[in-house]
Amino acid sequence: MPPAASPAPPPLPVTFRPTRTRAVLLGVGLAIFAVLAVIGLLLEHLSAGERTSFVGTGALFFGVLALLARPHVRADGGGVTVVNLTRTRRLEWAEVVDVHLRSGDPWVTLDLADGTSLPVMGIQPGIARAHALRDAAALRALADAHGFGAPPAGH
Repeated sequence: MPPAASPAPPPLPVTFRPTRTRAVLLGVGLAIFAVLAVIGLLLEHLSAGERTSFVGTGALFFGVLALLARPHVRADGGGVTVVNLTRTRRLEWAEVVDVHLRSGDPWVTLDLADGTSLPVMGIQPGIARAHALRDAAALRALADAHGFGAPPAGH
């Protein structure tokens, strides 16, 4: 039986992100902020500093959850930009050797030409496994079409 044909790469530019996870994180963060702010403002016996503390704590929770919702990966004709929690890394297509999302992995991993690996938290199976598998396959198709060993653009 011949191997399954890899999917056609999507048109560039394209951004991959865990949309359901992002929606949940931002929604919960907004809800926590709203609840703490309302509690802080409605409790009459609180001082101004205590009210500020409630609102600040809500803002802190929202900020942490927004940071967790940040990861994404953007692919364009020149390469791929991986945005994880606190770091952003730009890679040329020639630097990407392979794209992996194995069973049980928390997110995609890129094998790089220098022998290292790079986690891609923007594609994670979490609560949308089928979506993550499609995104991983699309990124793999892009890497195969433009990446390691592919002819330079325009040739």
